[in-house]
Amino acid sequence: MIAAAHPWLIWCGSALAALAMGYGITAWLAVRTLIRPSRSAMTDAPPVTLLKPLCGAEHEIYQCLRSFCNQDYPRFQVVFGVSDPNDPAIAVVHRLQREFPNSDLSIAVDRRRHGSSPKVSNLINMMCLARHDYLVISDSDVRVTRDYLAKVVAPLLDPSVGIVTCAYRGWPRPGLWSLLGCLFIDEWFTPSVRVAALSGSRSFAFGATIAMRRHVLADIGGFMSIADQLADDYRLGELTRRMGLRTVLSEVVVETCVDERSLGDLVRHELRWLRTIRAVRPAGHALSFVTFGIPVAAVGSLLAGGAAPALAMLGITAAARVMLHLAVRKPGSALSHLLVLPFRDTLSFALWGWSFVTRRVHWRDDYFQVTRDGAVQPVVRPSPW
Repeated sequence: MIAAAHPWLIWCGSALAALAMGYGITAWLAVRTLIRPSRSAMTDAPPVTLLKPLCGAEHEIYQCLRSFCNQDYPRFQVVFGVSDPNDPAIAVVHRLQREFPNSDLSIAVDRRRHGSSPKVSNLINMMCLARHDYLVISDSDVRVTRDYLAKVVAPLLDPSVGIVTCAYRGWPRPGLWSLLGCLFIDEWFTPSVRVAALSGSRSFAFGATIAMRRHVLADIGGFMSIADQLADDYRLGELTRRMGLRTVLSEVVVETCVDERSLGDLVRHELRWLRTIRAVRPAGHALSFVTFGIPVAAVGSLLAGGAAPALAMLGITAAARVMLHLAVRKPGSALSHLLVLPFRDTLSFALWGWSFVTRRVHWRDDYFQVTRDGAVQPVVRPSPW
């Protein structure tokens, strides 16, 4: 039997459960709401340069890069970039050059560093090979369909648009840890983006895709303006919005390869994401506890001493969570994945709390300290978290 709680605890617990319930229902509705296709006409598709910064032969890298070379688009260039002349990704690029001899594929191999962000340094070194005025930047672990380029570039024909970005979903390798990483993307991160977009916010930009015009990039100071930023993609969007230009969330949803081989890999990766969000949107990150539905509603029910309204809202939150999972799950995925949802949501909530403990992140083989303005500084003494 649960002891009676103080009235103010019942009120606070019920309010917490209500917030979790409200967000859970909103997230389910948001993922079911389709983004309207771009109405921009593509009567004269402009030539485009795709920028693909690389670092190592990641899982499924050939399939990912090949999808960008095999686009149904009249004229485009793909520029790959590495900083190490011995990088195994170079062999993958050479394979693609042999497979697509009539395509414009080139690679920049340059060790020069222009700031604390290895990725942005890579992009700066690649720009000398970029020939076209429309640029599309995308991470190396992203896979797209053949109509991707045409759909992403179309909104840029409107001069009021600063950047175009894409939501993404996980493409997991076999294994529990990759599955959990995929659920983090598909059932926490992407729904939160959809909720923000549904409310009219466009304060986001994702490394999965950023499309912009070259003169806009030059006007914000080029890639050098974000050379020390951990959230380089978010800052590009922020800088263009400061110029009065719009951010467009494309109808296109791309896939990102999720290759988590252990619990440690999963925790380090997600802590980097969460601490990045904390760095660029501290208030929003602090208030995002409501997005961890079931654990938050459960805490609310405990605070309320098991009051009937709080328990009812916990039940509704759980039902909304299951409906969200069913709405976004991939065809053929096992219903048994429902069994890992309680662990997935509890881990997410715990990592959110952990993200406030320190500003240190692990990025590939390096460790960085994130400053309050989102810049990163290399850390000499590594830390596991």
